[in-house]
Amino acid sequence: MKTFQKPLTPEEESRYLQEYKQGSLEAKNILIERNLRLVAHIVKKYQGAPEELDDLISIGTIGLIKAVHTFDAKKASRLSTYAARCIDNELLMYFRSKKKTNREVSLYDPIGTDKEGNEISLLDVIETEPVDVVKEYSLKQDTVLLYHLLPDILTQREQDVLTFRYGLYGQREQTQREIAKRLNISRSYVSRIEKNALLPVCLNPHKAPVEDVVRFP
Repeated sequence: MKTFQKPLTPEEESRYLQEYKQGSLEAKNILIERNLRLVAHIVKKYQGAPEELDDLISIGTIGLIKAVHTFDAKKASRLSTYAARCIDNELLMYFRSKKKTNREVSLYDPIGTDKEGNEISLLDVIETEPVDVVKEYSLKQDTVLLYHLLPDILTQREQDVLTFRYGLYGQREQTQREIAKRLNISRSYVSRIEKNALLPVCLNPHKAPVEDVVRFP
C-alpha cells in the first residue's frame, strides 16, 4: 500500500510557487511530491484498465509536472484544481494514443473493468468531470481537518451541538428542536450556539494539523 505526503496548505503552495518562479528546484520538487496524492486519487477511476497502477501513476505524474510548469495563479485559484485537469488529460491522451496504435476503435470499446467487475469504456472515463474529483478530494481533507479543529476552538457544548446537528462521529443528524430537547435548552439557544460555533471553524481553516499520511486502497 503506497503512502503519500500530506497536501500543501494554500499558504505553503503560494510560497513554493513563488520560490519556484525564482528558480528554486527544491520548491519545484516539493510542489510535485506534495501533490502525488492527487495523482493517485485520480488514477483510481482508471484502475480497471489493463495497465499496472504504478504505470498509471507515472503517467499521471507527467501531467502533474506539466501543471507545475505551466500553472498561472492569475488564471486558476489553486494548483490542485489546475493539476487535476492536467493529470486527467495526460491519462486520456495515453489511452487515446494506445488506441490509435491498435488502429481505429470506438469510444465504446472496453478499456477494462470497474471494482464490481463491470466493463467500462473510454467514453465512461471521458464523461467524468475532473472538477468533481477535486471537490471529492477537498471534501475528504476538509472533513479530517474539521475533526481536528473542534476540540481546539470550541467549548464542549458547541461541540455537542455541531456533532448532533451535522451527524459527526457517526451520530445521526438531528434538528435544532431535537437537540434542544436532548440538551434541555431552547431551540433558539441551539440556533445561536450553532452560529457562534461555525464562525471560528470557518475563520480557522488551517489551524489544526491534518494526518501526515493518507492511505489509498
